[in-house]
Amino acid sequence: MQKFRRVFEGIPKAGQSTDLNDFYTELFITERVSGEVNKEHEVRLIETASRKPAKEETPIKLEYIFKPLPGQDQPSRTIMTTGVAGIGKTVLTHKFTLDWAEGKANHDIHFTLPFTFRELNLLKEKEFSLMELLHHFFIQTKGILRYDLFQVVFILDGLDECRLPLDFKKNPIWTDVTKSTSVDVLLTNLIKGDLLPSARIWITTRPAAANQIPAECIGMVTE
Repeated sequence: MQKFRRVFEGIPKAGQSTDLNDFYTELFITERVSGEVNKEHEVRLIETASRKPAKEETPIKLEYIFKPLPGQDQPSRTIMTTGVAGIGKTVLTHKFTLDWAEGKANHDIHFTLPFTFRELNLLKEKEFSLMELLHHFFIQTKGILRYDLFQVVFILDGLDECRLPLDFKKNPIWTDVTKSTSVDVLLTNLIKGDLLPSARIWITTRPAAANQIPAECIGMVTE
């Protein structure tokens, strides 16, 4: 929990960390009604942010991002949050994780498992089963054998930093959480829903990299 409580943003002195709860300002998360990923250049996105018609936006509070929206029976399984560099996407995921860990929100979720693509890049040449990958990053999960029995959220932060091929077309279908393969195969199958389909996925990225994930794999796009 301390990993997400202490951050190096919004502070008066360089190099000093501060408590996330002390300075966090709620971001305005909106759903793109069209469901399409915005691929505009980031400078254009900044220039036009204040001129978007209200009818294209549905405000979403952070604690409700994995809840059904009005008119929906089920929540989206896979969510992509896009935004220009420095807007606060990583802080947003940290706040979500911290609020969950402190019991402030999302009590129906049993595990929140945050990854960064920067960390996953380092495992590009290695093979893991999904279980082994979780144990590699989260030692405390070693006693858990059946993730399909729980509500699990995978956070994949920083798609724009991904150096894995993410070959959704050529990668084999992978459904066995105990069978080893490349991290790339694990990720594409996790995102598609072939591997651990009961899990929920939250991906953050800068707009230019969003098209690395096929549109049919994304249930909702927020920004």
